[in-house]
Amino acid sequence: MDLSSPQAVTAAPRERVRRILETPAVQRSIITVILINAVTIGLETSAELMAAVGGLLHLVDRVALTVFVVELAARVYAYRNEFAKDPWNWFDTLIVGIALVPATGALSVLRSLRILRALRLVSAVPSMRRVVTALLTAVPGMASILGLLLLLVYIAAVIATGLFGDVVPDRFDDLPRSLFTLFQIMTGDDWGNVAQSVMEHKPWAWVFFIIYILMSTFVALNLFIAVVVNAMHDTEASAAEARTQAELARVRSDLAALHAKLDRLVEDSR
Repeated sequence: MDLSSPQAVTAAPRERVRRILETPAVQRSIITVILINAVTIGLETSAELMAAVGGLLHLVDRVALTVFVVELAARVYAYRNEFAKDPWNWFDTLIVGIALVPATGALSVLRSLRILRALRLVSAVPSMRRVVTALLTAVPGMASILGLLLLLVYIAAVIATGLFGDVVPDRFDDLPRSLFTLFQIMTGDDWGNVAQSVMEHKPWAWVFFIIYILMSTFVALNLFIAVVVNAMHDTEASAAEARTQAELARVRSDLAALHAKLDRLVEDSR
């Protein structure tokens, strides 16, 4: 590209802004502002602190919002069309946009949503971004496991209603109540007392509860963990592959430039 062309003159400032935004110092500064803003928003929930330093907390909040807006505008300027291609940029825009809506009248509920700015930490920290990306990637597999778990709970609820509905009616008298009780057991909440109340009438009931807990809690939980870990592994592998491809592209570009220089030297020597 001709450096004297209008396109080159326009692109040069954008490239400088992009390099500044990508420096570790700027990224650490943005993370620091996010953390400080999250803390000050939390402090605003204290009536005593608001009475003492409420003005300072509001000032810090406005300064942080200004920093977010300026940083977002700089990214739009630096990346132009590339900005819209990154879902994390849309995420940051939504978070900052909510903060810019006047929180008065019917929209006063938006004031409590200011704490959502803390979620910008997810997009600002690469390791958190990879975790969220892996979780989103794992959603299809998790949906299959969730369907299997729901089927298991439904079957167990039908069996429990038929077996224990007459002896513990406050827990298993109908299907909806049995579903709720088994969901409670699956979370580990008070399952021992539930099992004990049933076993007072049917001592063999421990077999049902042990099998149900093993299947619903341990097996399903480990399946969820396995899917997420596999998704994180695939995400890290994809990121490493992308970096390798980028490095190969740079090497090819350097080799092509070197080859062109050698050709010119050969032609000049002739």
